[in-house]
Amino acid sequence: MELWSRVLLWELVLLQRPWGPATSDSSVVSESAVTGEAGSQAVLRCQSPRMVWTQDRLHDRQRVVHWDLGGRPGPARRLVDMYSAGEVRVYEPRDRGRLVLSPSAFQDGNFSLLIRAVEDSDAGLYTCNLHHHYCHLYESLAVRLEVTDHPRAARAHWDNEKEVLTAARGTAALLTCVNRAAVWTERHLEEAQQVVHWDRQPPGVPHDRADRLLDLYASGERRAYAPPFLRDRVAVGADAFARGDFSLRIDPLEPADEGTYSCHLHHHYCGLHERRVFHLRVAEPAALPSRPRTPPGPSPDPTLARGRSVVNVIVPEGRAHFFQQLGYVLATLLLFILLLITVVLAARQRRQGGEAGYPGGRARTRAPEPLTPSPSAGDDHADQKSAKAKGKDLNLAEFAVATGDQSSYKSENLQLDYKNNILKERVELAHSSLPAKNIDLDKEFRKEYCK
Repeated sequence: MELWSRVLLWELVLLQRPWGPATSDSSVVSESAVTGEAGSQAVLRCQSPRMVWTQDRLHDRQRVVHWDLGGRPGPARRLVDMYSAGEVRVYEPRDRGRLVLSPSAFQDGNFSLLIRAVEDSDAGLYTCNLHHHYCHLYESLAVRLEVTDHPRAARAHWDNEKEVLTAARGTAALLTCVNRAAVWTERHLEEAQQVVHWDRQPPGVPHDRADRLLDLYASGERRAYAPPFLRDRVAVGADAFARGDFSLRIDPLEPADEGTYSCHLHHHYCGLHERRVFHLRVAEPAALPSRPRTPPGPSPDPTLARGRSVVNVIVPEGRAHFFQQLGYVLATLLLFILLLITVVLAARQRRQGGEAGYPGGRARTRAPEPLTPSPSAGDDHADQKSAKAKGKDLNLAEFAVATGDQSSYKSENLQLDYKNNILKERVELAHSSLPAKNIDLDKEFRKEYCK
């Protein structure tokens, strides 16, 4: 029985063959014709979700292998998972220690599943699923396991769709799953750049002589090679690698832009090499429809005023407008207060200056000059006599001197030279403290004149 087990293992090893996508250089995946009018915008759609630039945020869990068991009534059952970081998870407790995966699976590309001590319940359709989340790759391989009681019936063969393995009960069975493609085995190449090229072929020029328009790299670098008449009118979105959209926009479109455009998508790590071809044709802009001619009719009356609709739009004032008006009011109030303070200070300073010039707080008035008798008093007396002789009645009340004006000079000793006794008497009466007497000056004057 041990011999048969070894022979079975050698047969399985000989049946192992690498599988995976075959690499090719820029295979054409689509070809379309695009027509646009001159002066309009033309968009050449080139999109691929596999070119989306993502980072490994799962700590090397971008690659994972799953083994599922199906072929029975009901959904398939997950048996074991293994991540590229080396973590292995077995779902059923009874399968722990029975299901084994190679620890170096993601280094040598051998993801085969070893089942120790095969049981009748292990028979079914097994599926080896390889998932690469970074490159958006999903590949699977099916293997059918049959259990028999006869060790000599154990064998492996290919049924044109999948491998069929027959194993004896209680022996070990190896379910083959081998993929040695670099995308599954070389972790350090995941950071390789993706690159996108846009080429243009003028009419009649073959593909191998196309002109390069743009180069786009996942690192953000861009290179433009388009001719001057086209360089400023072509563009690709700045977030192309974030959305997987590398569509080329030509705005505005000109007749000289006709030709064949190619979008090349290359992801060297993921093994992606695709090319999309666009045949661009530029048409003349459509002519504007002519206005129908209106039949001749009476001309409108120019005196009739055309009605005009007036629309009142009320724009609500914002908070900034309120604070602006409040600032104006406060500034005006502050200016008024400063002006009032200036006036009060000026008035107080002027009052203090006046009190400092005259002690006692009262301004000194100018004293009137002392009354000095005129030296021509004798002449006046002679004139009075002549006037009396002529029959004129001279009223001496005109020469009365106000006693109130002389009260401030009582203390002064006036040395005056009086020409007549009447004036002397009047001055003495003014300086005396005795009450004034009523004297008839006319009578006294007559007496003096008669003498």
